Amino acid sequence: MPLNADLRVPAGQSNMGGCKLKDVNTMGLVERKLWDDRKNNPEAIEAEFRGPKGREWLMRWLPSRAHDNGMFLIFSNGVGVDDDEIRTGNAMILDPYGRILAETCKADDDMVTADLDASLLEQCTGKRWIRTRRPELYGPLTVPTGCEQDTRKVRFEI
Repeated sequence: MPLNADLRVPAGQSNMGGCKLKDVNTMGLVERKLWDDRKNNPEAIEAEFRGPKGREWLMRWLPSRAHDNGMFLIFSNGVGVDDDEIRTGNAMILDPYGRILAETCKADDDMVTADLDASLLEQCTGKRWIRTRRPELYGPLTVPTGCEQDTRKVRFEI
């Protein structure tokens, strides 16, 4: 049974849906000067959105989230100014194998749509891993070791 997914990403808004980024969003920042010049040089800003601060950064981890959890993933990120940062957009829809069904790198309002094939969910790798998990092995992961640290301290420590 096909499913439909529509996603609108308004410029200038941090519209997070499906995947919320916290404490790691500094990786996806673009220079303010480049953003301000986007009307004169749209190719440069869109190249930046596809580069290491945008799409390349997302591709390091986003497909594996969809794959490992056996789910369709809708990634929505604002485009444009957000306080003192520039959001890189790169909205996309991925299938349960981490394959991109639809995406945009436009530095403006855009919408991505995709037809989702629900039959992929039944036998995808992530769902099979979840069905074969072994909770008895998780116990040691819940025991404090004394080495725990605050996530913000570890993230911003130099």
